[in-house]
Amino acid sequence: MFKTKVCEKLGIQYPLIGGTMMYISTADFVAAVSEAGGLGVLASAMYPSREEFSAAIDRVRERTDKPFAVNINLFPAMRAIDNNIYVDVMVEKGVKIVETSGHHAPEDLVSRFKDAGMTWIHKCVGVRYALKVQGLGVDIVTVVGYENGGATGKLDIGTLVLVPAVVDAVKIPVIGGGGVSDGRGVAAVLSLGAEGVIMGTRLLVTKECPIHDNLKQALLNASELDTMLIMRSLNATHRVWKNQPAERCAQMEAEGADFTRIYEVIKGENAKKMYDEGRTDAGIVSCGQGIGLVHDLPSVKELFDRIMKQAEDTVTRLARS
Repeated sequence: MFKTKVCEKLGIQYPLIGGTMMYISTADFVAAVSEAGGLGVLASAMYPSREEFSAAIDRVRERTDKPFAVNINLFPAMRAIDNNIYVDVMVEKGVKIVETSGHHAPEDLVSRFKDAGMTWIHKCVGVRYALKVQGLGVDIVTVVGYENGGATGKLDIGTLVLVPAVVDAVKIPVIGGGGVSDGRGVAAVLSLGAEGVIMGTRLLVTKECPIHDNLKQALLNASELDTMLIMRSLNATHRVWKNQPAERCAQMEAEGADFTRIYEVIKGENAKKMYDEGRTDAGIVSCGQGIGLVHDLPSVKELFDRIMKQAEDTVTRLARS
């Protein structure tokens, strides 16, 4: 029922895209998302060397023969990132789908994507940004509404308005998301004109997700009220799970703390302790409002099959009413 333009262009079974999550979108997890019928997206910024990144691509291919993408991170980072090195490896390895995301368009990389025959997806947060990358030759644009976990931008536009606004403005396929955790959300986003749906938060609570069971259980117990926005004072607004470090970050921002002090609370090393050791108050984790709709811990394959069945049932029910 849902063979969309995004499915056709990317060669995937379901119009479901796995959100890129730092320290979580590992090779094995990406392969699980792709093997389940969606598009897994490998986070290149996790790999500090050419050799480690190259090995990660090989690992994905060992685990699945389905399409997958690589994310190129354009956000500010504490570790200097030369994305040309990642692109070099992608070209060498024949990676055919690239996703870019961050505070600006990758104008210096576009010709490299095109020369390598890559399908280029760019993730952004508003109409004018979508129009800019369309002018640069992007193949697909992804937009996520204010409900989403992670970077929300500064426009504060919800999914129900943002997705159709972008669909109306551009001539290329749109992937939409923000708050999608089940088949009803997928049906809703597709009904807004999107050709694909991106999900991150829901995938945190799956069997294959490489985070500690303590954190998965904490997220299972969370409601739609258990997220908050932080880092707005840094011009890097993120929606995260509401825990003690997140609340401390918000308090520090309210008091006018500088980046150096805030960084000690939000740094990735702290998040790694959550993921690896299960210390749920060690750091912050990106999390969308859709966490309130998460009530079990399926495999990614079980989740995707169930989501698409519910989406079809939703559309069928509406057609009969």
